[in-house]
Amino acid sequence: MKISTMMGYAGGFKQAAHGVAEMEKAGLDLVWVAEAYGYDSPSLMGYLAALTDQVEIGAAILPIYTRTPTLLAMTAAGIDALSDGRFHLGLGASGPQVIEGFHGVPYTNPLGRTREIVEICRNVWKREAPLVHQGKNFTLPLPSEQGTGLGKPLKIIAHPVRSEIPIWIASLGEKNVALTAEIANGWLPILFIPERAADVWGNALSAGQAKRDAGLGELMINAGGILAIGEGDDVTALRELQRPMVALYVGGMGAKGKNFYNELAVRYGFEKEAEIIQDLYLAGKKHEAEAAVPSEFLELTTLCGPKSYVQERVEAFRAAGVTHLQVHPIPQSGQSAATLIATVKEMF
Repeated sequence: MKISTMMGYAGGFKQAAHGVAEMEKAGLDLVWVAEAYGYDSPSLMGYLAALTDQVEIGAAILPIYTRTPTLLAMTAAGIDALSDGRFHLGLGASGPQVIEGFHGVPYTNPLGRTREIVEICRNVWKREAPLVHQGKNFTLPLPSEQGTGLGKPLKIIAHPVRSEIPIWIASLGEKNVALTAEIANGWLPILFIPERAADVWGNALSAGQAKRDAGLGELMINAGGILAIGEGDDVTALRELQRPMVALYVGGMGAKGKNFYNELAVRYGFEKEAEIIQDLYLAGKKHEAEAAVPSEFLELTTLCGPKSYVQERVEAFRAAGVTHLQVHPIPQSGQSAATLIATVKEMF
């Protein structure tokens, strides 16, 4: 098992990036950089590549609607070159509110687009032939009747450091998870409860893996939560810091009947709670929605408590097939994020 973390922005990106450099020295294997509707993440990942030497750098995620497939491939190849082969390309569909609201792009056929984008990216990196693609979502070169007719098949000018860059897909729904297990190198779930993962995603993972090319190797899985190690109620209470995020995702990410995270909470067995959280959040009662998040949900999606308890949580994630334990370190007195990383690494 490896250890990863999501890039934080508290205190500004440059300060957070220097924190990653310290965690790298303590054994951090992979750092993920998000892109929602703030700064673009490739700029930030390029900065990280220059500041670090060994830690792998991942996009979590680049939304598939915000760039052409070839630009996604070029961006991945560029960061991979800057980092000397340390890049991981995380892809995801995001959601209609961001894609249609912020980018003005129709949120259509996410599964089909994902499949074609993965295929195109891998063909770009291989440089075996000029890029030609005939799909339902993308046709390269563009047909003459849709443009000037001057488009021609091209290869990427640069020679990528690697002809195969790991591709991760952020997915939750059964069809999307099955697609991930079939074509991706890694899977980026969210709000992952290891004890219930097989019940929720087992069939989808099995269906995808049955079609998986053996050359892709084992499907990597990245999941975890808040990390705090220490004695006393003050430490276990830190899992409460996840309450606003859970309420936001389960209650406010999407509309009624169109919220992937709410559907996930239902599949986990929190049907009544998920409905209450969403109704309160959409009514503008955010604090009440946060209070409605079950404490059990918070405990099962975090790693907060004495070292022996955290070890148990680590083993639970390992047993669920997690290959990259993602943590959000919250240091206690006398600790740092780097020392927490080192402590968990010893548990592997």
